[in-house]
Amino acid sequence: MLEKAGKYLTFKLGDEEYGLEILTVQEIIKLQSITRVPRTPEYVKGVINLRGKVVPVIYLRGKFGMAEVPATERTCIIVVQVELRERSVVMGIIVDEVSEVLDIAGEDIEPPPPFGTTVDTGFIMGMAKSGGTVKILLNIDRVLSVAELEGLGAVERAAEAADQPGEAGRVARGPAIDS
Repeated sequence: MLEKAGKYLTFKLGDEEYGLEILTVQEIIKLQSITRVPRTPEYVKGVINLRGKVVPVIYLRGKFGMAEVPATERTCIIVVQVELRERSVVMGIIVDEVSEVLDIAGEDIEPPPPFGTTVDTGFIMGMAKSGGTVKILLNIDRVLSVAELEGLGAVERAAEAADQPGEAGRVARGPAIDS
């Protein structure tokens, strides 16, 4: 899989290690106060204000069906850019901890193994062998479905509208939560 060769930011969720193509990562920030947006899926923690831009935040453990754990000093948000049709969406993903940036050779990446017809592995770019372990390389554009990404766009627009003066802004604001 030489076309998948390149630099990957690796991170942990529990005991598992994952990787994202470094070109999709904008920055890594510490966990901060998140404003919850009503009527969003449980894995959508809400939005943050990142230098004046409203950014939706996903709890990746929740999206992957993993148990929620208390945040630690290593818990952080990876800000990524996801391609949605003709535009890109900036979103944050909460991870347990960031590990390192690895340069992974194409011959060290294998396609995801078949798990059967009922398991969707479309969000897995490949399985990287590195340092005696396997890292799951994610296609961040496919971790969320198109409908979910469009929903995040609506969350972002609603939160931005809430920051505008006027009646709608006062009604739309939600309480800030710490995750």
